[in-house]
Amino acid sequence: MDNTCLIVAVLVTSIFLLSSSTIFLYRKRRSCRRSPIPLPLGTLGWPFLGETISFISCAYSDHPETFMDQRRHMYGKVFKSHLFGSPTIVSTDAEVSRFVLQSDSKAFVPSYPKSLTELMGKSSILLITGSLQRRIHGLIGSFFKSSHLKAQITQDMHKYLQQSMENWRDDHPIYIQDEAKNIAFQVLVKALVSMDPGDDTKFLKKQFQEFMAGLMSLPINIPGSRLHRSLQAKKKMVELVHKIIEAKRKNRGRSEVAKDVADVLLNDASEELNDDLISDNMIDLMIPGEDSVPVLITLAVKYLSDCPAALQQLTEENLKLKRLKDELREPLCWTDYLSLPFTQTVITETLRMGNVIVGVMRKAMKDVEIKGYLIPKGWCVFTYFRSIHLDQNLYDSPYQFNPWRWQNREMMSNYSSIFTPFGGGQRLCPGIDLARLEASIFLHHFVTQFRWVAEADSIVNFPTVRMKKRMPVWVKRRI
Repeated sequence: MDNTCLIVAVLVTSIFLLSSSTIFLYRKRRSCRRSPIPLPLGTLGWPFLGETISFISCAYSDHPETFMDQRRHMYGKVFKSHLFGSPTIVSTDAEVSRFVLQSDSKAFVPSYPKSLTELMGKSSILLITGSLQRRIHGLIGSFFKSSHLKAQITQDMHKYLQQSMENWRDDHPIYIQDEAKNIAFQVLVKALVSMDPGDDTKFLKKQFQEFMAGLMSLPINIPGSRLHRSLQAKKKMVELVHKIIEAKRKNRGRSEVAKDVADVLLNDASEELNDDLISDNMIDLMIPGEDSVPVLITLAVKYLSDCPAALQQLTEENLKLKRLKDELREPLCWTDYLSLPFTQTVITETLRMGNVIVGVMRKAMKDVEIKGYLIPKGWCVFTYFRSIHLDQNLYDSPYQFNPWRWQNREMMSNYSSIFTPFGGGQRLCPGIDLARLEASIFLHHFVTQFRWVAEADSIVNFPTVRMKKRMPVWVKRRI
């Protein structure tokens, strides 16, 4: 509780020092009153602080969507607020959120906390807009969908997973979150720059953890500050990756088949895709290896541990596949893992309940009207996925882990427009298929090689989703 209070105090102080001035806010209010299109209902809260304290307090609770649900009950699914120093339109409406996500940079651009934008840099794929963003996103997305990379991911995932599982013992707990992070990071670094596990990978991971620690820090860059240490860590990582990029450029031709993401970007003839931009983005693309994919795997194990019926069906499905492959004396390929229907419903339901990506923030570049409401130029829009994914009007018993809900094809068709676990539009996460593949591989080998008993653990939802105790389980090998 003391740590929570400290973090809240730090964030409040940051907001007080860095938020928009009162004059600016009053001007915004006056300009909105002159508009014939009404703002959504809601309140901007306290001067400077807005409603950020209330939002953070709820975010640390077991039900972080409470902040949204209370205001949605009072004002509707779209309402105005003031969060993290900016006047904000909050959307818990699937149609409005989809409109924002599908819009181009003429209407909305990414908006992130200042500490994160400083760490990412202006050339980050998370921040750039226009044709350059579309080209980089398209190049990476095409490579991530390639059968070549999926085959490599499957081989690497199996290799690193087996190396890890060989050391698992039944006389002390295994921390699933730590294991998943270590494996996923190695797999992703291999896919990005063809770096095999070794001293460089250990160095990179250590610096990357230092880098990640500053994403939600005070935006004060002075020696000794959290942000400064994270920036120094990123500098060291960029230097290492830059050397890899330089070596690749010297030792290869443009016609060479791309083995990793760095090769894909190097093959592009554009002068905009220089070595500095490529190196910076390799670091940004490592975030899923430390965050999204490991959390997806960990939450799946958590939910399965709490739902014996789902665990039994998933185990039977995977054991059946394993026996078939053993009889044929064939190794499992990536299509085998993704063809397991119930395993995929478990992953989908984990994404719905876990909300690894809780939502996204955009900044309006002009006045935008949607469903009769005004989103003023300069205001932020917070599309909050969690409220949509846990809406009882959209999902029966939304807080119940029920992978069987995804077996109904008609229901899945209805969900397709409201289910956005990886965002949407031009910035849809390009690693959707790879995240599912890695989770499928982990679950397959876990349930076919081990039985386990999970210790009690709880989910922490802020500032990122994770398990409080790192998901400890006691394993016993299957005979």
